[in-house]
Amino acid sequence: MVTVAGRTEETLKETVRLIEGAGGAGRFVVADVTDEAQIELAVEAATEDGVLDLALNAGYDGLYQLTTDYSTDMLDHMLALNVRGVLLSMKYELRKMVAQGSGAIVNMSSGAGLVGVPGFSGYTATKAAEIAMTKSSALEVASYGIRINAVAPGLVDTQLIASLDPEHRQALSAAHPLGRIAQPAEIAEAVVWLLSDKASNVTGIALPVDGGYSVP
Repeated sequence: MVTVAGRTEETLKETVRLIEGAGGAGRFVVADVTDEAQIELAVEAATEDGVLDLALNAGYDGLYQLTTDYSTDMLDHMLALNVRGVLLSMKYELRKMVAQGSGAIVNMSSGAGLVGVPGFSGYTATKAAEIAMTKSSALEVASYGIRINAVAPGLVDTQLIASLDPEHRQALSAAHPLGRIAQPAEIAEAVVWLLSDKASNVTGIALPVDGGYSVP
């Protein structure tokens, strides 16, 4: 059973429909990850049928703002979602996993957490924090057989990217050494691998899936 949690009910319902259309079983929980009580309830819902085998934690994308103009509201919002939300999600997921002595977690960070990105200082700070939390938490629970890793995508071909004019899109693609941006399925494959037994000896890493963008 796959449990999906988030703030937007329609999006959650669509995700469950996709899971069921692929032959799986899914359910959703409406929850705000900035609210600790709601996170705890979401994890309880995910484990009502048994153990918590796997967990994927994601956050919020950033908006372009120079450091000299950075909005306090924007910074607080990203810290609440990307740092507080991910840490609290792991808090309750790990309580279940430690008790059962198994489990794997992937945190969705960003290549922006590995390199500098002009105009995104607040966003890069939160994504770097996700990677640091991943490493520290992985060390805390390794002796229980629990693995925690992060995925660090570059740009991904989402609806936002698709809506850009061709010249802008080409410039973004050219910024990646492989000459293109990632497809969503390529990010999903990295997540699935890290959560699977094929990555059974991998923990505490931030895996770039960015076409070489973050290579020094």
